[in-house]
Amino acid sequence: MQPYATWKYVVLILVMLLGAVYAAPNLYGEDPAVQITRVSGDPLPADFGELVGKTLTAEGITPALSELESQQWIVRLGDETAQLKTADALKRELGNDYVVALNLASKTPTWLRKLGAKPMTLGLDLRGGVHFLLEVDIDDVKKKAVERYLNDLPAFLRKEDIRYVGRHQSADAVLLDFAEADKLDAARKALAREYPELALNVPTATPLTLEARMSDQEAKRIVDFAVKQNLTTLRNRVNQLGVAEPLVQRQGQNRIVVQLPGVQDTTRVKDLLGATATLEYRAVDDGDANGAAATGVVPVGTELFYTRNGHRPVLLKKDVIAAGSQLTDAQSTVDQDGSPAVSVTLDGGAAKKMFEFTEKNVGKPMAVLFKEREVVTNYNAKGEPIREHRDVEEVISIATIRGVFGKRFQTTGLQSKEAYDLAVLLRSGALAAPVDIVEERTVGPSLGADNIRRGFQAAVLGLTLVMVFMIVYYRVFGFFAIAALVLNIVLIIAGLSILQATLTMPGIAGMVLTMGIAVDANVLIYERIREELRDGETPHAAIEAGYDRAFLTIADANVTVLIGTVVLFALGAGPVKGFAITLALGILTSQFTAIVGSRSLAYLVFAKRKLKDLPIW
Repeated sequence: MQPYATWKYVVLILVMLLGAVYAAPNLYGEDPAVQITRVSGDPLPADFGELVGKTLTAEGITPALSELESQQWIVRLGDETAQLKTADALKRELGNDYVVALNLASKTPTWLRKLGAKPMTLGLDLRGGVHFLLEVDIDDVKKKAVERYLNDLPAFLRKEDIRYVGRHQSADAVLLDFAEADKLDAARKALAREYPELALNVPTATPLTLEARMSDQEAKRIVDFAVKQNLTTLRNRVNQLGVAEPLVQRQGQNRIVVQLPGVQDTTRVKDLLGATATLEYRAVDDGDANGAAATGVVPVGTELFYTRNGHRPVLLKKDVIAAGSQLTDAQSTVDQDGSPAVSVTLDGGAAKKMFEFTEKNVGKPMAVLFKEREVVTNYNAKGEPIREHRDVEEVISIATIRGVFGKRFQTTGLQSKEAYDLAVLLRSGALAAPVDIVEERTVGPSLGADNIRRGFQAAVLGLTLVMVFMIVYYRVFGFFAIAALVLNIVLIIAGLSILQATLTMPGIAGMVLTMGIAVDANVLIYERIREELRDGETPHAAIEAGYDRAFLTIADANVTVLIGTVVLFALGAGPVKGFAITLALGILTSQFTAIVGSRSLAYLVFAKRKLKDLPIW
């Protein structure tokens, strides 16, 4: 039996050291903390630490640590009570120019952080966080579709030179009035050809009216599209929050689940998830806006709005030059006067339309219309809350077109926080339909800690039972297997930390399952050694043959499990993916620890000894 190669021991020691270093941050835990950033995204002032210190001193708060980390100021506190008190004090002092958020900050030492060592990301069930169930407003989706047809169908008939005398809409249909029956028949044939998704009927009571209604299949399609679009938009908005491993997935026909681990301040999240703020750029009509406001009668092709400052009436053309959904980028900034602004970039089609409009209208005014849907909670006679929607539409800016522009320009007339939030919403995209938060649940850090404790107990119990079995059944070789198993657990934790994968309760279950799989590899090796001894091989030859000949069997078994984990990862979501990652990582590390780790120990103990028998029976 040849001694194990020195370079293999060196590799094993290096892997053990790296595993220990990158697993170590998970031992230090987390501090309740307050995180501060600028709304504009700019770096914090040089004297910001002094300002924070004075504020906390005035409130009688002594932080554990207050420091700058990655362009954000972190104030670490000793408990949650101090955390809440600190956040309230800083919000009052700093105002709307800063975002003050509750967070949990790792206590990893600086020297480990410089090596890139970070603790594992914990899921909602382990770390705590917030769970939202959002419901998409299906009625609004259908209403918007009918409104689009109300504009598109008459435009198509004009293009086809088919005259109609009136148009209006019911709850779920567009009604077109005609003066002659032959015009109605011509319109019916043309619309059936161009809009096959519409059901066209002539009501008996009004024989010169054509009713265009969406088919059930088309209604289902637009609802499905709206929910999918909202999924994408909400994922983009959550990414703007910087939350690690959020879960955003569809539930049923028109509901969406959002889970944000580690988030404690739900107000900011709710504002961002449900917000529907957007912009529209429109031409200003030179009609009598004051007269229209007084009489309620507006000229054809215009709409009446009011300015944000002063509530002055303004008539705007109905035709939208560009809308928030046509923006490819938006950044909060300041204009030449130092006022808050949003710098926007349009897509190709909108940029062309804006260029053509400004080219023809130099010297004329253009307005920026701010549109937002708010949720207002009222109470009925029984004191029960009733959630209602309120649409806010106001002109935030009217500017004279001084020159021709198209793709890039600035929008002013906003407050600082409003500019920042609007830029986030425009970057992430507009919601295809409003959403309501119908369920909100917060998992506190204490409940997460209890889940961690239970998971730890399960892992320790599993490890203990495996240790007892291996020592009783395989004696000295059982200790080798246990050492390899402990190393395997360390490497799994280190791997999850390096990958910044999310660990959930299913992930802990995957880790416990990996213990059994890792030991199974050692069982195959040791049974092969026993078989070689029964066949008359010497102890040294039996050890070599056991490790060499069991390798392919172990590899084949693990490959089949890996295929299963790949399928789980591809088709699963959230905790299921976490389980798949943990299991796959555990299988890969168990190959190394069972074959290289336990073999190195066996060779180290038995290679130079004269043996008549092996302590494996």
